[in-house]
Amino acid sequence: MRIITFDALRCLDIPGVHYIKPEQYLNHLPEIAQAEWVLFPEYWQVNALYYGLGARLFPSIASYHIGHDKIEQTRAFQLACPNNIPDTQILENSPENTERLWDDLVTPFVAKDPRSSEGRGVFLVEERRQWRDYCAQSPVLYVQELLPIDRDLRLVLVGKKVVAGYWRLQSPDGFHNNVAQGGTLDFSPLPASAVQLVEQVAHRLDLDHGGFDVAMVGNHPYIIEYNRLCGNQGLVEQGIRIGAMINDHLLTAGHSATRAHEQERKKQ
Repeated sequence: MRIITFDALRCLDIPGVHYIKPEQYLNHLPEIAQAEWVLFPEYWQVNALYYGLGARLFPSIASYHIGHDKIEQTRAFQLACPNNIPDTQILENSPENTERLWDDLVTPFVAKDPRSSEGRGVFLVEERRQWRDYCAQSPVLYVQELLPIDRDLRLVLVGKKVVAGYWRLQSPDGFHNNVAQGGTLDFSPLPASAVQLVEQVAHRLDLDHGGFDVAMVGNHPYIIEYNRLCGNQGLVEQGIRIGAMINDHLLTAGHSATRAHEQERKKQ
């Protein structure tokens, strides 16, 4: 396959990949146009490559758009799996809404910045002072119920399959589970209901790469968040080489697309 990548480190174990620096992409348009796959462009490149050049992207265009903003992905999840996300409210940051939410919500609850990652921009709100601090710095009010958990799952998606996963145990702060915030990893078996949910949602929304954070309350899974890109520490510790799995997916998806194109031509 002719493959272009804009992220060499995420493409180890994928043979025949040609790396181009993202800021140099306009100097390589003929190569990109002829590529069977274009891998891991920066977000600012996506619309130009996909709509302007017609490039076949991995991750998918949906993975980019839905994974870019917590608000937009939550709204998608509210339609795709309404019974499997925490109770969430998203409102304009106005004096009326800040007062209304404080009166309506049961403390403690969770408040988030729409485009944070690695546990940054996720706040536990227990007191009015904390709520005021959050409202003073967030352009949008994004709040969720606090689920009764002391760990969550990171499930890694390639194609439409969960290819790996692990538990993230709560950090000493008693709130965050992210490894970057002090959480620790546990490689106990993954609940089948969580894996099934992620694969169903990925298929419906056309997501094909990234990490889903899933909380288990009893036997019921809740999708907390989806990240198009995710860290690899948990994969490394399990000896998993994600590049080989990506390569298998590209081969399979490429063959399927070719067959579909040939069938369409025969109809004509």
